[in-house]
Amino acid sequence: MSNFWRSFQKALGTRLDMSTAYHSQTDGQSERTIQTLEDMLCAGVIDFGNAAHDRQKSYANMRRKPLEFQVSDKAMLKVSPWKGVIRFGKRGKLNPQYIGPFKVLAKVEIVAYRLKLPQQLSQTHSTFHVSNLKKCLSDELLEIPLDEIHIDDKLHFAEEPMEIMDHQVKWLK
Repeated sequence: MSNFWRSFQKALGTRLDMSTAYHSQTDGQSERTIQTLEDMLCAGVIDFGNAAHDRQKSYANMRRKPLEFQVSDKAMLKVSPWKGVIRFGKRGKLNPQYIGPFKVLAKVEIVAYRLKLPQQLSQTHSTFHVSNLKKCLSDELLEIPLDEIHIDDKLHFAEEPMEIMDHQVKWLK
């Protein structure tokens, strides 16, 4: 391929400077300039490392909201689909992301809570990190029954097709 480009550039009357992906510089001057810039950037990171870290921390903390529950509050519990399950069609927006609501029994640590789980989830540990919980603001009448969803001990559910609407056979060459 390189012979083609050399002959092509020669036919056009242009000069071709070949380089590789690992060493994209074509002369010593470019290499020295790049090395100087790397040294300057490293020095800048050392001098301004804490300032950059503080700036990133402040940006992250602006978006973060502390989430606290009181005993006897209602919380929704996050679930996720099994990885590696063959999906039929796209993952729909109507798949459950949270189940519940469940009653908060106790605050175990600063960011961990113990929930009162039903008998179907008895194999699951009842203490959860606050990132897996969401405040429940709805009525108990809107509760999703767990009989419709099959959840394992790691709070993963399986997506199963209800019916196959159509099929097609493709013959490849």
